[in-house]
Amino acid sequence: MSESACANPLWLGWVKKWWDTAKERNSKGVITYKHAYDSLKRCPMKLQHPSQCQQLKGFSPKLCERLTQQLRKHCEENGHGMPMVPKRKRVVHLPGEDQDDGATPAPALRRAAPARQARTYVPQYRSGAFALMLVLAGQDRNAAMPGMSKEELMAAAQPYSDSSFTVPSDPIKLYTAWASMKALESKELVVKRGRPVTRWALSDEGWEVAARVREVAAARGDVPKTEDSGGSAIGSRNDRVGSASGSALLGDNLGRGINTGVRSNFPAGNDGDEFLNQLSGTNSFLGATDSTVSSRPAQSATYRSQAANPVILLDDDEEDQKDVATEVQSSVKREMDNEFKDVVAEGEAMADDASLPSFKPIRMAPGTFTIELVLNNREIRAKTDRDYLQEELAKKGIRPISRAMELGDVLWVAKCKQPGWLSRMGAEGDEVVLDWIVERKRLDDLIGSIKDGRFHEQKSRLRRSGIKNVIYLVEEIPMDQSRLQRSEEMVQSAIASIQVVDGYFLKKTQKIGDTIRYLVSMTQMLQNMHKGKPLHVIPTNVLTANNYLPLMKDLRGKQPEVGHHISYPAFSSLCSKSGTMTLRDFFFENVDGYEGCHR
Repeated sequence: MSESACANPLWLGWVKKWWDTAKERNSKGVITYKHAYDSLKRCPMKLQHPSQCQQLKGFSPKLCERLTQQLRKHCEENGHGMPMVPKRKRVVHLPGEDQDDGATPAPALRRAAPARQARTYVPQYRSGAFALMLVLAGQDRNAAMPGMSKEELMAAAQPYSDSSFTVPSDPIKLYTAWASMKALESKELVVKRGRPVTRWALSDEGWEVAARVREVAAARGDVPKTEDSGGSAIGSRNDRVGSASGSALLGDNLGRGINTGVRSNFPAGNDGDEFLNQLSGTNSFLGATDSTVSSRPAQSATYRSQAANPVILLDDDEEDQKDVATEVQSSVKREMDNEFKDVVAEGEAMADDASLPSFKPIRMAPGTFTIELVLNNREIRAKTDRDYLQEELAKKGIRPISRAMELGDVLWVAKCKQPGWLSRMGAEGDEVVLDWIVERKRLDDLIGSIKDGRFHEQKSRLRRSGIKNVIYLVEEIPMDQSRLQRSEEMVQSAIASIQVVDGYFLKKTQKIGDTIRYLVSMTQMLQNMHKGKPLHVIPTNVLTANNYLPLMKDLRGKQPEVGHHISYPAFSSLCSKSGTMTLRDFFFENVDGYEGCHR
């Protein structure tokens, strides 16, 4: 049958045009359009409305809606009235009217339910599909060679996605944010073309969805510049520093049922609760969850595709993890023993507070120092990628000092701008340790440390470090549910111990990218907190391993408004001395390791 002999030639021509376009773009909808074209061509009845095409093969509700829009546009351009949707006729017998004898009564016709309008697909905000649509929407639609290559798309879309385009966010899966490109292709929003270099561009329907994506992004200040406006494909944006809620830690069972009402022992005032509320976005009640840490670090237009939120793992193989950890810990111990062990003497035991030394603190004037982040060089991604954390922090404007640390994973120091000045004044080195330290644990590592006793040993050493503000950071990486359920009660007790017994601040993140953004925000806020304020440093010659903790306790009680600090070499020397543990500390450290026994 020729097209002219078709009962609906106008509609057939539109479907033929869409079919040809799909063939040119090598779209997956070619088969659908072919079936629709063939069935409409063979249809002998003249249809009044495109909705009647749903009874034909190949016509989905989406295609019928597109045909309806095309017909409406045609009628408006030619001054015709839009046909009405035909109603189904129902035969109604009047009361007392006889029906044919012996004939089966016709069944009552039920009114057809109104067709559900298909929802327009819009990707979730800051998902991989959202970022890809947003970047492609910034391209020139009429360019001679439209579209972008995979490398260009990944690099340009990364700043607008919370998931990585290069590293899987789940260690047990292989999918990255790039996998969402297949979903866009299946929905015929993106067209793939070109050989040997494949390029992706938006389809006609994709441009409509992209317009809505840009509206959502514009409302949140996240829109890149378009190519035809003379800017680059990546514009400025407000970088969201936080992550989704941390309530996923060990499922809902551990997130509920425990609320002690005990706050962590952080100072009150501008430097205490207000400061932590800005950092964590929540209080530190047990069972409460963290939300977003609001901050807006500047984003570079050369943001590389490797930025984002990969999960940090030493290796998938447990034996490799143990080998790396043992190797690094051994090197840390050797380095610390050789460098800082004898900076602070052991000293005599303190009888009472009257025997505490008196001294004149070293005053570091405002502007003579900078606040720097110190990162433990044990914090690595893999044996072949030891600099991942340093590189990601540097991308966000924070250049950490990486070194072997005797205690903790992250701390902050005030670095003297004039080398040697601090040593001449009576304190070793050029760095002063601030009252903030972070102990970072992945969820699986936390479970392992509880089982082998490292958890209680590390908490005891943090308590003896003299640092006032201890942050226990837990990364909730995906884990095997059976192992998670077996360890549920154990981890619940450990979390209670961290906040209630030890008084540490608990911070939860979902992946390493959230941890990096939290550390950046912490660094920026500490820099603002110490801007315009002096630092008071205790001379090293008055410190001993036995008088350090009583001296710090006495100073904080008598001068709570003045912070007293020690140099980094003195701090490392004090943390390396295992002989300073009292019999009481030794007893409590070991009794905590037994089930059902707590201080």
